[in-house]
Amino acid sequence: MRKKKRIAAIVLFILSVVLFILYFFPFILVLMNSFKERMDIVANPLALPSKLSFHNYIDAFETMNFMSALWNSLLVTVLSVVVILVFSSLLAYFLVRWKWKMNGVILMVLVASMIVPFQALMIPFVSIYGSLGILNSKWMLIFCYLGFGLSLATFMYHGFIKQIPVELEEAAIIDGASKFQVFTKVVLPMLKPITSTIAILDVLWIWNDFLLPSLVLVNEGSRTIPLSTFYFFGQYTSNYGAAMAGLTLAIIPVVIFFILLQKQIIKGVIEGAIK
Repeated sequence: MRKKKRIAAIVLFILSVVLFILYFFPFILVLMNSFKERMDIVANPLALPSKLSFHNYIDAFETMNFMSALWNSLLVTVLSVVVILVFSSLLAYFLVRWKWKMNGVILMVLVASMIVPFQALMIPFVSIYGSLGILNSKWMLIFCYLGFGLSLATFMYHGFIKQIPVELEEAAIIDGASKFQVFTKVVLPMLKPITSTIAILDVLWIWNDFLLPSLVLVNEGSRTIPLSTFYFFGQYTSNYGAAMAGLTLAIIPVVIFFILLQKQIIKGVIEGAIK
């Protein structure tokens, strides 16, 4: 039995190393090529850089208007995640605790809406909102993220809130708490695990999203980081070195976010999965 366990542990270790290399290799490749000249990248993208040159990062920083793009991405991501968490948690609490017949229909409509791919809505989306003249606004983009992110977040909150004993809320009401106070003081603190999980998923989705901002944001000053990196690739030429540097700069904030909150991220995902 010990021999079998040892063999299984070795196989698992080897498999983990192989998966780590497969997942990590693209990041290493991007980082290596961010220090190389464009012709060196085209000639051999797998080769190590002959010398470390930071001019690609300088070009990327200036071409992307990085600080403006970073601010736009932070503003859109933070506000979008906050409004998704607030509205979805309130909606889920309403659907669980108020036993109206239409609540089941609302939940089914929300779940069914997750089946519809965004690509099927692109043309009507641009046509309708463009004719109304309300595109090209970060606030409109945040509103769109609320619409597209509300269904999944509400569905996840709904399953979690159902596990919370009603007796806790009844005890708070007996002590004189209002419905809103019951939600904010009793229910909301118990939703921390699932809130962390939803926030992580939405941050990664919104920060890295390219398609929706490309439809909504047109002006150069409103571009997010994914949009800014796209403009290194033209119709006839591509600045691969600056593009790789831009991608590296785009990754850094997400890496910092994970390093600072890795304990909360892992705890939230695990507890959310258990619930």
